[in-house]
Amino acid sequence: MYLSHFDESRPEELRRLIAEYPLGALVLRGPAGFDANHLPFLFEPAADADDGARGRLLAHVARANPLWREATDGDEALVIFRGPDAYVSPNWYPTKHERHRSVPTWNYQVVHAHGTIRIHDDERFVRGVVARLTREHETRAGQEPPWKMTDSSRDYIGQQLRAIVGIELVVERLAGKFKLGQNREERDRVSVANELERRGDVKAATAMRGAPNR
Repeated sequence: MYLSHFDESRPEELRRLIAEYPLGALVLRGPAGFDANHLPFLFEPAADADDGARGRLLAHVARANPLWREATDGDEALVIFRGPDAYVSPNWYPTKHERHRSVPTWNYQVVHAHGTIRIHDDERFVRGVVARLTREHETRAGQEPPWKMTDSSRDYIGQQLRAIVGIELVVERLAGKFKLGQNREERDRVSVANELERRGDVKAATAMRGAPNR
């Protein structure tokens, strides 16, 4: 990923984006070439990671998905997480109307997690991953009371768990790019954020307002 001066290296910000936008694209190179699977992940920082950027990503796939049979423990893998993004028109910049030296662009936030994959075809691991993912997202959804596996019969949950396989990505590094107009004057950034909010894109507008100047 080309970072230029839009790189985001703060581990807490990278982890925040993963937590808020957990549906990642897991990219592996298999027998037929590159393949991508879109899965909700849970990031768990490593206990000994001083920088907070190493750890593991947990997920699961359907047993019918060939990914878990084609992948070998230790294979290199990449997971891509996308945050808010938005098209930006030059007409939204106050400086454009003064200098006429602006072009269209696209603002976005992404995090790449680089590491190696491990496959876990055992019910205990899978049950733990499902329980943690469920607890996390039921809480984020504000569901009261939150759904839990014991709400369904033991036989039914057992059947569902046997139909999936656990995935673990051992994360060796996180790389982020938050392209949010940091190369523009402050008044241009404020104007773009206001226009995005007016158009209903509150998340992209909020991201722009929170981006540090570079």
